[in-house]
Amino acid sequence: MNRSLVIAGIAVIAAGVVAANSLFTVDETEQALVLQFGQPVNVINRPGLNVKIPLIQNVVYMERRVLDIEPPSEQIILADQRRLEVDTFVRYQIRDPLRFYQTVGTEFTAETRLSNISTSTLRRVLGAATQIQVLSEERVRLMDEITRQVNAEAQTFGVQIVDVRIRRADVPDATTQNIFARMRSEREREASEFRAQGQEQSQQIRSRADRERTVLLAEAQRDAQTLRGEGDNRAIRVLAEATAQDQTFYNFYRTLQAYRTSLRSDDTTLVLSPQGDFFRYFSGRNGPVNGGPAAPGGIAPTATGAPATAALPVAPVEPRPAN
Repeated sequence: MNRSLVIAGIAVIAAGVVAANSLFTVDETEQALVLQFGQPVNVINRPGLNVKIPLIQNVVYMERRVLDIEPPSEQIILADQRRLEVDTFVRYQIRDPLRFYQTVGTEFTAETRLSNISTSTLRRVLGAATQIQVLSEERVRLMDEITRQVNAEAQTFGVQIVDVRIRRADVPDATTQNIFARMRSEREREASEFRAQGQEQSQQIRSRADRERTVLLAEAQRDAQTLRGEGDNRAIRVLAEATAQDQTFYNFYRTLQAYRTSLRSDDTTLVLSPQGDFFRYFSGRNGPVNGGPAAPGGIAPTATGAPATAALPVAPVEPRPAN
Protein backbone atom coordinates (compact mmCIF):
# COMPACT_ATOMS: atom_id res chain seq x y z
CA MET A 1 0.00 0.00 0.00
CA ASN A 2 2.85 2.34 0.77
CA ARG A 3 4.29 1.58 -2.61
CA SER A 4 1.02 2.55 -4.28
CA LEU A 5 0.92 5.81 -2.38
CA VAL A 6 4.46 6.62 -3.44
CA ILE A 7 3.64 5.88 -7.07
CA ALA A 8 0.47 7.97 -6.83
CA GLY A 9 2.40 10.83 -5.28
CA ILE A 10 5.04 10.68 -7.98
CA ALA A 11 2.31 10.65 -10.61
CA VAL A 12 0.65 13.68 -9.05
CA ILE A 13 3.95 15.57 -8.90
CA ALA A 14 4.74 14.65 -12.49
CA ALA A 15 1.30 15.79 -13.54
CA GLY A 16 1.80 19.07 -11.71
CA VAL A 17 5.15 19.62 -13.35
CA VAL A 18 3.69 18.81 -16.75
CA ALA A 19 0.73 21.12 -16.10
CA ALA A 20 3.03 23.90 -14.92
CA ASN A 21 5.11 23.61 -18.06
CA SER A 22 2.03 23.35 -20.25
CA LEU A 23 0.10 26.31 -18.93
CA PHE A 24 1.15 29.98 -19.19
CA THR A 25 -0.65 33.29 -18.82
CA VAL A 26 -0.48 36.41 -20.96
CA ASP A 27 -0.90 39.72 -19.15
CA GLU A 28 -2.97 42.60 -20.47
CA THR A 29 0.17 44.59 -21.17
CA GLU A 30 1.83 41.76 -23.06
CA GLN A 31 1.54 39.62 -26.14
CA ALA A 32 3.21 36.23 -26.64
CA LEU A 33 4.81 34.19 -29.36
CA VAL A 34 4.95 30.37 -28.97
CA LEU A 35 8.12 28.82 -30.37
CA GLN A 36 8.73 25.16 -31.12
CA PHE A 37 12.39 24.26 -31.51
CA GLY A 38 13.04 27.97 -32.23
CA GLN A 39 10.37 28.25 -34.88
CA PRO A 40 7.25 30.37 -34.19
CA VAL A 41 4.06 28.33 -34.23
CA ASN A 42 1.48 30.53 -32.54
CA VAL A 43 0.86 34.22 -31.82
CA ILE A 44 -1.22 35.13 -28.78
CA ASN A 45 -2.59 38.68 -28.67
CA ARG A 46 -5.28 38.18 -26.04
CA PRO A 47 -4.64 38.13 -22.30
CA GLY A 48 -5.53 34.95 -20.38
CA LEU A 49 -4.48 31.35 -19.72
CA ASN A 50 -2.95 29.39 -22.59
CA VAL A 51 -1.47 25.93 -23.19
CA LYS A 52 1.77 24.81 -24.81
CA ILE A 53 3.60 21.55 -25.23
CA PRO A 54 6.05 21.21 -22.38
CA LEU A 55 9.72 20.71 -23.07
CA ILE A 56 9.11 21.23 -26.77
CA GLN A 57 7.59 24.67 -26.96
CA ASN A 58 8.59 27.91 -25.21
CA VAL A 59 6.99 31.34 -25.00
CA VAL A 60 8.51 34.74 -25.85
CA TYR A 61 6.70 37.72 -24.33
CA MET A 62 6.55 41.14 -26.00
CA GLU A 63 5.20 44.49 -24.85
CA ARG A 64 1.75 45.55 -25.97
CA ARG A 65 2.19 49.07 -24.56
CA VAL A 66 3.70 52.06 -26.35
CA LEU A 67 7.47 52.13 -25.96
CA ASP A 68 9.81 55.14 -25.98
CA ILE A 69 13.11 55.64 -27.74
CA GLU A 70 15.41 58.59 -27.01
CA PRO A 71 17.99 58.90 -29.80
CA PRO A 72 21.14 60.90 -28.99
CA SER A 73 21.21 64.60 -29.81
CA GLU A 74 22.28 65.41 -33.34
CA GLN A 75 23.70 68.53 -34.97
CA ILE A 76 21.83 69.10 -38.21
CA ILE A 77 22.72 71.55 -40.98
CA LEU A 78 19.53 73.18 -42.22
CA ALA A 79 18.73 74.42 -45.71
CA ASP A 80 19.93 77.95 -44.82
CA GLN A 81 23.32 76.51 -43.74
CA ARG A 82 22.58 77.03 -40.06
CA ARG A 83 23.29 74.43 -37.43
CA LEU A 84 20.82 73.19 -34.86
CA GLU A 85 21.32 70.71 -32.06
CA VAL A 86 18.13 68.65 -32.14
CA ASP A 87 16.99 66.33 -29.35
CA THR A 88 14.07 64.02 -30.32
CA PHE A 89 12.08 61.08 -28.93
CA VAL A 90 10.20 58.31 -30.74
CA ARG A 91 7.20 56.33 -29.56
CA TYR A 92 6.40 52.98 -31.16
CA GLN A 93 4.23 49.92 -30.58
CA ILE A 94 4.70 46.28 -31.58
CA ARG A 95 1.80 45.35 -33.85
CA ASP A 96 3.09 42.15 -35.48
CA PRO A 97 4.97 40.00 -32.93
CA LEU A 98 5.86 37.36 -35.52
CA ARG A 99 7.48 39.81 -37.94
CA PHE A 100 9.06 41.66 -35.04
CA TYR A 101 10.67 38.44 -33.82
CA GLN A 102 11.77 37.40 -37.31
CA THR A 103 13.33 40.79 -38.24
CA VAL A 104 14.82 42.27 -35.07
CA GLY A 105 14.27 39.63 -32.40
CA THR A 106 14.55 41.82 -29.26
CA GLU A 107 13.46 45.23 -28.13
CA PHE A 108 17.07 46.40 -27.75
CA THR A 109 17.82 45.62 -31.39
CA ALA A 110 14.57 47.24 -32.46
CA GLU A 111 15.38 50.42 -30.53
CA THR A 112 18.83 50.58 -32.13
CA ARG A 113 17.42 50.18 -35.65
CA LEU A 114 14.58 52.64 -35.09
CA SER A 115 16.97 55.18 -33.56
CA ASN A 116 19.16 55.05 -36.67
CA ILE A 117 16.14 55.33 -38.95
CA SER A 118 14.69 58.29 -37.06
CA THR A 119 18.06 60.10 -37.03
CA SER A 120 18.60 59.68 -40.77
CA THR A 121 15.02 60.72 -41.53
CA LEU A 122 15.39 63.72 -39.23
CA ARG A 123 18.51 64.83 -41.08
CA ARG A 124 16.85 64.35 -44.46
CA VAL A 125 13.66 66.27 -43.65
CA LEU A 126 15.19 69.08 -41.60
CA GLY A 127 18.01 69.43 -44.09
CA ALA A 128 15.46 70.74 -46.58
CA ALA A 129 13.91 73.20 -44.07
CA THR A 130 15.07 76.54 -42.74
CA GLN A 131 15.59 77.58 -39.16
CA ILE A 132 12.49 79.76 -39.26
CA GLN A 133 10.39 76.77 -40.33
CA VAL A 134 11.84 74.57 -37.59
CA LEU A 135 11.20 77.17 -34.91
CA SER A 136 7.76 78.21 -36.13
CA GLU A 137 4.37 76.55 -36.44
CA GLU A 138 5.60 74.58 -39.48
CA ARG A 139 7.42 72.28 -37.07
CA VAL A 140 4.19 70.26 -36.73
CA ARG A 141 4.14 69.60 -40.46
CA LEU A 142 7.81 68.63 -40.40
CA MET A 143 7.23 66.23 -37.51
CA ASP A 144 4.29 64.62 -39.28
CA GLU A 145 6.47 64.09 -42.36
CA ILE A 146 9.24 62.58 -40.24
CA THR A 147 6.73 60.30 -38.50
CA ARG A 148 5.32 59.16 -41.83
CA GLN A 149 8.72 58.30 -43.30
CA VAL A 150 9.96 56.55 -40.16
CA ASN A 151 6.73 54.58 -39.92
CA ALA A 152 7.06 53.46 -43.55
CA GLU A 153 10.42 51.88 -42.76
CA ALA A 154 9.46 50.62 -39.30
CA GLN A 155 6.54 48.56 -40.60
CA THR A 156 9.02 46.08 -41.99
CA PHE A 157 9.92 45.31 -38.34
CA GLY A 158 6.30 44.68 -37.35
CA VAL A 159 6.06 47.91 -35.34
CA GLN A 160 4.08 51.10 -35.79
CA ILE A 161 5.49 54.53 -35.07
CA VAL A 162 3.05 56.38 -32.87
CA ASP A 163 4.82 59.72 -32.72
CA VAL A 164 8.11 61.49 -33.39
CA ARG A 165 8.69 64.81 -31.66
CA ILE A 166 11.47 67.35 -31.27
CA ARG A 167 12.12 67.84 -27.58
CA ARG A 168 14.70 70.58 -27.99
CA ALA A 169 16.15 72.49 -30.94
CA ASP A 170 18.94 74.85 -29.90
CA VAL A 171 21.88 76.49 -31.57
CA PRO A 172 25.15 74.72 -30.65
CA ASP A 173 27.35 76.40 -28.08
CA ALA A 174 30.16 77.03 -30.57
CA THR A 175 27.73 78.57 -33.02
CA THR A 176 26.22 80.67 -30.22
CA GLN A 177 29.66 82.02 -29.31
CA ASN A 178 30.34 82.80 -32.97
CA ILE A 179 27.00 84.57 -33.24
CA PHE A 180 27.72 86.59 -30.11
CA ALA A 181 31.19 87.49 -31.42
CA ARG A 182 29.74 88.53 -34.78
CA MET A 183 27.03 90.58 -33.07
CA ARG A 184 29.65 92.21 -30.85
CA SER A 185 31.87 93.11 -33.83
CA GLU A 186 28.84 94.42 -35.71
CA ARG A 187 27.83 96.62 -32.79
CA GLU A 188 31.42 97.83 -32.40
CA ARG A 189 31.51 98.68 -36.10
CA GLU A 190 28.23 100.60 -35.81
CA ALA A 191 29.51 102.38 -32.70
CA SER A 192 32.72 103.36 -34.51
CA GLU A 193 30.72 104.59 -37.47
CA PHE A 194 28.41 106.64 -35.24
CA ARG A 195 31.42 107.98 -33.34
CA ALA A 196 33.10 109.00 -36.59
CA GLN A 197 29.92 110.70 -37.77
CA GLY A 198 29.68 112.52 -34.45
CA GLN A 199 33.29 113.66 -34.69
CA GLU A 200 32.68 114.85 -38.23
CA GLN A 201 29.63 116.81 -37.17
CA SER A 202 31.56 118.15 -34.17
CA GLN A 203 34.36 119.36 -36.45
CA GLN A 204 31.83 120.98 -38.78
CA ILE A 205 30.06 122.72 -35.92
CA ARG A 206 33.37 123.82 -34.38
CA SER A 207 34.72 125.14 -37.69
CA ARG A 208 31.46 126.94 -38.38
CA ALA A 209 31.54 128.47 -34.89
CA ASP A 210 35.19 129.52 -35.36
CA ARG A 211 34.34 131.07 -38.69
CA GLU A 212 31.41 132.97 -37.21
CA ARG A 213 33.59 134.05 -34.28
CA THR A 214 36.27 135.31 -36.66
CA VAL A 215 33.67 137.19 -38.69
CA LEU A 216 32.11 138.68 -35.55
CA LEU A 217 35.51 139.75 -34.19
CA ALA A 218 36.49 141.26 -37.52
CA GLU A 219 33.23 143.15 -37.76
CA ALA A 220 33.57 144.28 -34.14
CA GLN A 221 37.14 145.44 -34.73
CA ARG A 222 36.05 147.23 -37.88
CA ASP A 223 33.24 148.97 -36.03
CA ALA A 224 35.60 149.75 -33.14
CA GLN A 225 38.20 151.21 -35.49
CA THR A 226 35.50 153.23 -37.21
CA LEU A 227 34.18 154.57 -33.92
CA ARG A 228 37.71 155.20 -32.64
CA GLY A 229 38.56 157.08 -35.80
CA GLU A 230 35.40 159.15 -35.53
CA GLY A 231 36.22 159.87 -31.86
CA ASP A 232 39.80 160.82 -32.68
CA ASN A 233 38.56 163.01 -35.49
CA ARG A 234 36.11 164.74 -33.18
CA ALA A 235 38.76 165.13 -30.47
CA ILE A 236 41.22 166.60 -32.94
CA ARG A 237 38.56 168.94 -34.24
CA VAL A 238 37.62 170.06 -30.72
CA LEU A 239 41.31 170.46 -29.83
CA ALA A 240 41.92 172.42 -32.99
CA GLU A 241 39.00 174.68 -32.24
CA ALA A 242 40.22 175.21 -28.67
CA THR A 243 43.78 175.91 -29.87
CA ALA A 244 42.54 178.43 -32.40
CA GLN A 245 40.79 180.39 -29.64
CA ASP A 246 43.91 180.92 -27.42
CA GLN A 247 47.25 179.69 -28.72
CA THR A 248 49.24 181.00 -25.75
CA PHE A 249 47.11 179.24 -23.19
CA TYR A 250 47.25 176.02 -25.21
CA ASN A 251 51.07 176.13 -25.26
CA PHE A 252 51.10 176.82 -21.54
CA TYR A 253 48.70 173.92 -20.86
CA ARG A 254 50.76 171.47 -22.92
CA THR A 255 53.92 172.55 -21.11
CA LEU A 256 52.31 171.87 -17.74
CA GLN A 257 51.31 168.39 -18.96
CA ALA A 258 54.93 167.78 -19.97
CA TYR A 259 56.08 168.88 -16.48
CA ARG A 260 53.58 166.56 -14.82
CA THR A 261 54.64 163.59 -16.96
CA SER A 262 58.39 164.17 -16.64
CA LEU A 263 58.48 164.95 -12.91
CA ARG A 264 56.08 162.24 -11.72
CA SER A 265 58.49 159.81 -9.97
CA ASP A 266 60.18 160.70 -6.68
CA ASP A 267 63.58 159.34 -7.70
CA THR A 268 63.89 161.11 -11.05
CA THR A 269 66.50 163.83 -11.60
CA LEU A 270 66.75 165.97 -14.72
CA VAL A 271 69.92 167.82 -15.65
CA LEU A 272 68.90 170.48 -18.17
CA SER A 273 69.84 173.98 -19.11
CA PRO A 274 67.51 176.58 -17.59
CA GLN A 275 67.67 178.45 -20.86
CA GLY A 276 66.18 175.55 -22.78
CA ASP A 277 62.70 175.42 -24.24
CA PHE A 278 61.56 173.02 -21.55
CA PHE A 279 61.87 175.75 -18.89
CA ARG A 280 60.82 178.65 -20.99
CA TYR A 281 58.05 179.53 -18.52
CA PHE A 282 60.64 179.49 -15.72
CA SER A 283 63.12 181.65 -17.60
CA GLY A 284 60.63 184.40 -18.40
CA ARG A 285 60.87 184.11 -22.16
CA ASN A 286 57.12 183.94 -22.47
CA GLY A 287 56.45 186.75 -19.97
CA PRO A 288 58.02 189.85 -18.29
CA VAL A 289 61.59 189.39 -17.15
CA ASN A 290 63.03 190.04 -13.65
CA GLY A 291 60.26 190.93 -11.32
CA GLY A 292 57.51 191.23 -13.88
CA PRO A 293 54.17 189.60 -13.45
CA ALA A 294 53.93 185.81 -13.50
CA ALA A 295 53.54 183.89 -16.67
CA PRO A 296 50.20 182.28 -17.51
CA GLY A 297 49.39 179.62 -14.97
CA GLY A 298 50.83 181.59 -12.01
CA ILE A 299 54.46 180.26 -12.25
CA ALA A 300 57.06 182.90 -11.55
CA PRO A 301 60.08 183.13 -13.81
CA THR A 302 63.57 182.28 -12.62
CA ALA A 303 66.44 184.79 -12.37
CA THR A 304 68.34 185.50 -15.48
CA GLY A 305 71.64 184.98 -13.67
CA ALA A 306 70.93 181.27 -13.10
CA PRO A 307 73.76 178.87 -13.77
CA ALA A 308 73.98 177.17 -17.12
CA THR A 309 72.82 173.81 -15.75
CA ALA A 310 70.65 172.83 -12.82
CA ALA A 311 69.67 169.53 -11.13
CA LEU A 312 65.90 169.35 -10.73
CA PRO A 313 64.35 166.93 -8.23
CA VAL A 314 61.17 165.12 -8.92
CA ALA A 315 59.36 167.12 -6.22
CA PRO A 316 57.30 170.03 -7.50
CA VAL A 317 59.48 172.97 -8.36
CA GLU A 318 58.78 176.03 -6.21
CA PRO A 319 59.44 179.45 -7.78
CA ARG A 320 62.48 181.38 -6.55
CA PRO A 321 62.26 185.08 -5.78
CA ALA A 322 63.81 187.37 -8.26
CA ASN A 323 67.18 188.93 -7.38
